[in-house]
Amino acid sequence: MPGQGQSGGNSAVREVLVEDKSIACKDCGVNFTFTVREQQFYVEKGFENEPQRCRDCRNARKAQRAQGGAGGGGGPREMFEAVCASCGINTTVPFKPRGDRPVYCRTCYTANAPQPVRA
Repeated sequence: MPGQGQSGGNSAVREVLVEDKSIACKDCGVNFTFTVREQQFYVEKGFENEPQRCRDCRNARKAQRAQGGAGGGGGPREMFEAVCASCGINTTVPFKPRGDRPVYCRTCYTANAPQPVRA
């Protein structure tokens, strides 16, 4: 039967997603509904995790990120002093060196950075 293979694959998804789920938002604590339709969208997109925030908190978070609010609050990035493992000059890097890996100045890093593979 021609169409049977396709409907068989979709029915497995429908069996798992038979009802709406109530989830507590991790930011505001309000319960919101994760509908069957939204669950199907997540499956189609390959998302593995359920949403953790209600729509209002998701939108607020997106707006904050759009204004540069993620990470350092939009201010200047904190820089750390380091000594280049290749040439020995003092340099600054945007992460705190742990000492278990070499740190390079911009020039040495650029000269030794792996080149992207082009197809």
